[in-house]
Amino acid sequence: MMRQAIRTLRHRKSGFIATFVAVVFGTAIVMACGGLMETGIRSNVEPQRLAGTSLVVTGKQSHLRPGEEDATPLPERVGVPVDALAKIRSTQGVSSAVGDYTFPAVGPSVAEGHNWSSAALAPYHLTSGHAPRSGEVVVSSGKPGDHLTLIVNGDPKTFTVSGIAPTAGTNAFLSDDDAAQLVRNPDRFADVGVQVAPGTNLGDVKKSLEKLDGNLTVRQGVDRGLAEHPDAESHKTALIAVAGSFGGIATMTMMFVVASTLALAAQHREREFALLRGIGTTPGQVRRMILGEALLVSLPAVAVGVIPGTFLGRFLFDQLSTHGVASPVIQFSQGLIPFAAGAGAAVLAAVGAGLIAARKSAKIRPVEALMEASLQRKWFSWIRLLFGLLFLGGGLALLIVTATVMTGPLAASTAGPSILCWAIGVALLGPFWTKVVLAFWRWPVQALTRVNGRLAIRNLSARSVAMSAAVMPVMLAVGISTANLYMQTTQVHASSEAFTRDLRADAVLVSDAGLSPALLQQVRSVPGVASASAYVRSIGAVDDPRKSPFDEDGAPVIGVDAQGADGTAPVRLTSGSLAGLTGSTVAIPDYMATKTGRGVGSEVSMTMGDGTPVKLRVVATFAAERGYETIMMPASLVAAHTTDGLTKQILVRAAPGADVRPGLAKLAAAHPTVQVADRSTLVAANAEDLQTQAWVNYMLVGMLIAYTAVSVVNTLVSSTLRRRREFALQRLTGSTRFQVLRMLWTESTLVTLAGVTLGTAVALACLLPFSAKVSNSTLPTGPLWIYGVIVAAATILTFGSTLLPATTTLRHAPTQPSYND
Repeated sequence: MMRQAIRTLRHRKSGFIATFVAVVFGTAIVMACGGLMETGIRSNVEPQRLAGTSLVVTGKQSHLRPGEEDATPLPERVGVPVDALAKIRSTQGVSSAVGDYTFPAVGPSVAEGHNWSSAALAPYHLTSGHAPRSGEVVVSSGKPGDHLTLIVNGDPKTFTVSGIAPTAGTNAFLSDDDAAQLVRNPDRFADVGVQVAPGTNLGDVKKSLEKLDGNLTVRQGVDRGLAEHPDAESHKTALIAVAGSFGGIATMTMMFVVASTLALAAQHREREFALLRGIGTTPGQVRRMILGEALLVSLPAVAVGVIPGTFLGRFLFDQLSTHGVASPVIQFSQGLIPFAAGAGAAVLAAVGAGLIAARKSAKIRPVEALMEASLQRKWFSWIRLLFGLLFLGGGLALLIVTATVMTGPLAASTAGPSILCWAIGVALLGPFWTKVVLAFWRWPVQALTRVNGRLAIRNLSARSVAMSAAVMPVMLAVGISTANLYMQTTQVHASSEAFTRDLRADAVLVSDAGLSPALLQQVRSVPGVASASAYVRSIGAVDDPRKSPFDEDGAPVIGVDAQGADGTAPVRLTSGSLAGLTGSTVAIPDYMATKTGRGVGSEVSMTMGDGTPVKLRVVATFAAERGYETIMMPASLVAAHTTDGLTKQILVRAAPGADVRPGLAKLAAAHPTVQVADRSTLVAANAEDLQTQAWVNYMLVGMLIAYTAVSVVNTLVSSTLRRRREFALQRLTGSTRFQVLRMLWTESTLVTLAGVTLGTAVALACLLPFSAKVSNSTLPTGPLWIYGVIVAAATILTFGSTLLPATTTLRHAPTQPSYND
């Protein structure tokens, strides 16, 4: 039967083009997602500043809370205690070990400062000049004797260039004493570079170092680069999550699209299968022929799909890196595993769909085969009903969980998967839902179109199964795109509302190089300023043995200065006061106080973002939106436990009727890198992560929309071309070309209305409970033009895929052979 399959493909090329295109795009998308997953898992970062080391010792960038099994990732650099250096040097097999101080130092062609002894870890060599002494610096360009001003801890400091190391890049090397004075935490090295003695087993030395302290991590090979870029490890989890969630959705969508496309192609060949069964072909032979056709189409398509899949994976990674989801220093990896995943899923979908599509044609009795081919194929089967109800039940279960259990942004974890359950459930029972929707739309459409509408409705009623095959891709495109896009707009809006509801700052001073503590006092003395406070953000972990409302991702921490009732802190106090927010103190949300039983005056145990455990006394509680809770601490305490140790924002509240912007602008002009912005800058910074996540979803959902659009075009073009005999008969009985096109115009209207209606219903089943949990409204928030664009795109695709091939077909005389292909 393989020979018959090859002949079939030769003479029915157009019938298999749709399947070929679907497999090509499906392979490319799944392969690209697999590449992102592999890149996130490997997280290969080529070492540069630590390239000359055998091993690199860093702090453990995770924290296991009491009673928990999953560790909380620590976002700030943990570092290595200075007193551990002697233990590392004394470890058997270690020939040398050098500690590295790393701190922000911003200046011309300079981004970081280090102690000169750590230059040996690259190693960086001087081409002129000498090693730095007190007040001196080694940089990559210039000449010895030049003066260089660097912004360190928010203050400008001038150094004399003592030497040039051309390969140092953006690193500046100060004397060891100067570096120890300028780094915010001199008790911890950023990392320790280790050289192993010649002939020593590297693995044995690594194990020995790991036994020194359970809070240390020892890296070797390409993993040494993660010590230079600790943010790359935090991005690792985000990249894996994005690749996994989108890859799963893309794989299921691809399999659904490929299966439906191939099943439709098989359905259009019912007469051919009937004839084969009528002349004595056995069911097994029919199955083998269908299987052979599926393999002959899918295997070349997979080979072609590898090419765009490689470029698509790289493009997606570059876009994710540009928008802060992935670290740009990570090396993109796309090996055999992503290829196997994309190829396997595509071939499996094609073969499985072919076998399912051939099942009835292969089992039917030869005497009934020709009769069956002339009738509309029955769509109902107990297997289809069972799986359809199971998916609808899954969607309903996720809806209930979203509406009753989830809170705030966590609602997305159940609302997102529910859209696939609803969509697949509706698609499996497509003919039923299509009839239900047509029962509503048929009367207004018939009233507006009259004779053509009546004919179109009778056609669709007689061909409800074929009609369902055209409606379901439209439903899928509208439902998935509407739900995913409005989930993002709703969540971003809800987060901004929760933050701005209590935000009382009128202006904000910002600087990526850091703000000097002295600047805060100068701001407070500006005429018209009622209150000013440093503002620092981080993430910590609540170690209270009682149940915490924060999950394993950690608790958002905001650092502000002690202040009275007229302060700038974005909270509504319910007990206590922020006037005592100094030293080791904390203000917590009401919900946390209720759940843990820790009110004002009690003590809370936490781990800061750099892994430092602290015990904090509760001085206030405040109201907070569920799902958007934060913890407030003194700004100096939070800043001391961040990677750079800097305060980068100062919130300013003006006295009633006062305009403080001119005074603040004059003050900022006297401090390099300092800028004055309004409160919208602070709101945008608060929603930065959500905006990034939203952009990622827009891009990825756009890819899915494009892919489902391929399914819409394939289905409708194929369905229209199949009806060439019907068009010829209509013309032979007196219908003009224009009348046939008007009938198809009406049919396209009904297909669009049915698909948009079902897609909107599927999206609302996901969006309504989600919106109710993340905001104060059950209706999703977002611009209406998004929905308008989705509907317009679905309309254009439906009409174009129906009318363009029909117009081409109707150019020929009804008696020409093209009508009988």
